[in-house]
Amino acid sequence: LKAGGVAGVFVDLILFPLDTVKTRLQSPQGFRKAGGFRGIYAGVPSTAIGSFPNAAAFFITYENVKSVLPHGSSSYLSPVTHMVAASLGEVVACLIRVPSEVVKQRAQVSPSSSTLRILSHTLYHEGIQGLYRGYKSTVLREIPFSLVQFPLWESLKDLWSWKQGHVVDSWQSAVCGAFAGGFAAAVTTPLDVAKTRIMLAKAGSSNARGNVLAALGDIWRTQGLSGLFAGVVPRMAAISLGGFIFLGTYEKTRQLLL
Repeated sequence: LKAGGVAGVFVDLILFPLDTVKTRLQSPQGFRKAGGFRGIYAGVPSTAIGSFPNAAAFFITYENVKSVLPHGSSSYLSPVTHMVAASLGEVVACLIRVPSEVVKQRAQVSPSSSTLRILSHTLYHEGIQGLYRGYKSTVLREIPFSLVQFPLWESLKDLWSWKQGHVVDSWQSAVCGAFAGGFAAAVTTPLDVAKTRIMLAKAGSSNARGNVLAALGDIWRTQGLSGLFAGVVPRMAAISLGGFIFLGTYEKTRQLLL
């Protein structure tokens, strides 16, 4: 819990400006109207509050599921174990992440409004379900992301450990995390764009219903391939750096605590 929470807070706060740029590039009104480079830390209180419990929930689930599923001696089962553990970890973490993400993204494209004002406005007009708008699309983004990132991260660590004859250091784990995160970010960007559009959609609009395929179809019709991959560069940069900081910090903190 402590290792995952500390890692989550570190990465989310350090890389917040890149996340804001990515959100504004993906927003329906476009980058400039969404705020451009103004108020680059808009929505950061929501992230600061949600980061620790979100990351802690993920790693508690991830490590516990890994411990009860078959792994180790049957090397061919290891990727499956990591995929299942990461997917279940994301489902649990999204219960905390999605409300934080909804408030954060709405603040990022409305830099003149405070986080508290956006939270109260969402609760007043949409209720609790408004905070969970985009839960399905977030899970549908995070599970494929984790199916790529975590088995790749674990495989790269195992390969590096085998080549050097001992367990990887925390900085080596971080390098593996950066590569795995960047690759996973690139291939799941269309799902991230759909999730952003759903969370930012006006109440009552077609995107507000949360249909991921409909959102992807709408983006494809109006903006084509470039729309589906809007924000891919800052997303890859943020997640590559995030993978380096997040997974490296997690490994280092866990080593210090155990």
